[in-house]
Amino acid sequence: MEPLRVLELYSGIGGMHYALKESSVPAEVVAAVDVNTTANEIYKHNFPNTPLLPKTIEGMPLQDFDKLNIDVILMSPPCQPFTRIGLQGDVADPRTKSFLYILELLPRLSKRPRFILLENVKGFETSAARDALLKTLRECDYSFQEFLISPTSLGIPNSRLRYFLIAKRPPGSFSFPTSIMEGFPMCESPDSLAVPHNNPTSSECEREKSGTIIFKLETEQELGRKRIQDSQETVRRLQDFLQEDKEDMDQYLLTPKTLLRYALLMDVVQPSCRRSVCFTKGYGHYVEGTGSVLQSCVDVELETVFKNLELLSEEDKLKQLLQLKLRYFTPREIANLMGFPADFTFPKHISVKQQYRVLGNSLNIHVVSHLIRLCEGGGRGSHPADKSGEFMMSLTEASDF
Repeated sequence: MEPLRVLELYSGIGGMHYALKESSVPAEVVAAVDVNTTANEIYKHNFPNTPLLPKTIEGMPLQDFDKLNIDVILMSPPCQPFTRIGLQGDVADPRTKSFLYILELLPRLSKRPRFILLENVKGFETSAARDALLKTLRECDYSFQEFLISPTSLGIPNSRLRYFLIAKRPPGSFSFPTSIMEGFPMCESPDSLAVPHNNPTSSECEREKSGTIIFKLETEQELGRKRIQDSQETVRRLQDFLQEDKEDMDQYLLTPKTLLRYALLMDVVQPSCRRSVCFTKGYGHYVEGTGSVLQSCVDVELETVFKNLELLSEEDKLKQLLQLKLRYFTPREIANLMGFPADFTFPKHISVKQQYRVLGNSLNIHVVSHLIRLCEGGGRGSHPADKSGEFMMSLTEASDF
């Protein structure tokens, strides 16, 4: 069988490309497109033989797309217009211009792609951009399925709830087992499927604040939620994703100023935990809501350190907090949680701050690789490496609080 010809739009640091490789579906990325200079340097560093086009998508005429003769489009359009903590400009946001251009081109392609896979933030599913996407897919006779999925569904201890859509052109359509379809709430479209997600508000990147300080002065409900997550044996422990090389870890320790200012707001996890909150592009620069921090010294009781902490002087408060040796997860550890393989590396001149930013804008490779196999296998698990049935069933069982 001829390898599928894949076009990777908004290619970033190559998350879709790595997911394609992991899926074992015979395919070749014939072109990747992105305008981010830093991301392009990292992409080229890891995929030197893939044609990388550093240009805007709307700057590519129809003829350029036709020349590529593509079978598959993988894309992760800019998420800022749809995040719940943003302005939610949706289709009025200039950053959706390229996506709308893709929708305008799709019906005009001389050969429409067999498969399309799209990833975006939770919030896209209620957008006008999503409505425009579904309208275009229907007009072009695609069948499609939509999902809200977090990596915890695959046993990965990181909450990163995302919207996904997979679409397939005739002949063929998706055919998921009835047992999987039952009990799933439907999106607006009768063709689409939304995977249930239990009470996600406290673990997502754009979590909504309830007005109370979250951690250390936690409510009983918050503590109970974390205990439940850490008791889920189907989810691996964070220690499986940490760097074995402990050299130069001091650079990741939280500064005294950060500890004193944000101690009560940080989500603190230990290596034995089975959870971590979503890592965003602001991780390492901002503290609140950008990702969990790791307690390196596990011999110290967390509750003991924080007991009556607010009553202490700043000097004594700092002494207490320093005992925990709280540090940021390293870029490599975050890459591990997101499924990037061991041979994924950054060029030496890319700073740690830049590494955090591009990782925060990327996606979970393991989730996407499963969805690629669903595309290729039609939902029946026909690909030799496909375990999509197990994956879909796990989504009904795992909860990502």
